[in-house]
Amino acid sequence: MTYIILAAGKGTNLQPLTLKTPKSLYKLDRHSTVLQRMVRTIRKFDHKAEIVVVAGFMYDHVVRELERENVIFVRNPFYAITSSIASLWFAKKYLERDNVTILSSDIVFEDRLVEEIICQNTDKPYVLVDSSKTGSKYNVQIQGEKICVMSKALSSCYAQYACVTKLDAVSARFVLEEIENMINEEMYGQWFEDALVQMIFEMDFDLYYRDIKGYSWTEVDNVDDLIKAREV
Repeated sequence: MTYIILAAGKGTNLQPLTLKTPKSLYKLDRHSTVLQRMVRTIRKFDHKAEIVVVAGFMYDHVVRELERENVIFVRNPFYAITSSIASLWFAKKYLERDNVTILSSDIVFEDRLVEEIICQNTDKPYVLVDSSKTGSKYNVQIQGEKICVMSKALSSCYAQYACVTKLDAVSARFVLEEIENMINEEMYGQWFEDALVQMIFEMDFDLYYRDIKGYSWTEVDNVDDLIKAREV
């Protein structure tokens, strides 16, 4: 399976902690950072994994951190003025795979979640959500077994998006096409998930979800999250 880890951002929500280091390089313990742990845990359960890391802010630091982890590096040189859709566009050739998992670099998952879900192949497109969490972060609303919208500005929602999208071969190519279209229309500042929402509304794209409320995980987006990440 191919894993595309988006790690280009500056982590402004965690400044001043991230003024001199990407938040994905925050140390969970003396031996590993958030990003190292993600890469190593994927390798633990998928020995043949093709892992692609898209970096931008402090690119050289990210490369040095992972130089012994057998990953492919892609650079987003415009990270300061673009968002994740541009980062994924720079890694677009890796969307031409049979199974693709797209992850934010600032997520810490328990091993069981990586083994049982993230490292498993899929025959349909879906995102991971957690119905035990809702709030100010990126949330989803559903209709039946499908996602009907994803946004940070939902007045009501079913669950928090867990920053993982899994695609089969067909849906990965649809996503690639939509990202190309949005980049050509100069929508560099959008989240790549906005392409999924566009596809839902414009193409009747079937995007499913899997609820991971029984697993332990956290997005590292503020200081409280750093404490939770160490607990996980």
